[in-house]
Amino acid sequence: MVLMNSHYSEQSEQPQFWYNLKTAKVEVGPQSSAKNRVGPFGTRGEAEQALNKLREQSEKWQQSEDD
Repeated sequence: MVLMNSHYSEQSEQPQFWYNLKTAKVEVGPQSSAKNRVGPFGTRGEAEQALNKLREQSEKWQQSEDD
């Protein structure tokens, strides 16, 4: 697995947060492989809720296809 060094930090003016699906952890900046992460999110809290957000969107898309 190749990890990219991130130039972001939480002290940056506008850091981006990513949710790592493999580790179930929030990353500051795109640190892991794209296949293992979702985002970007504007805040750590939004990234922490990534799975809930994805589930909600999936349910909405499924519902719109069923209509």
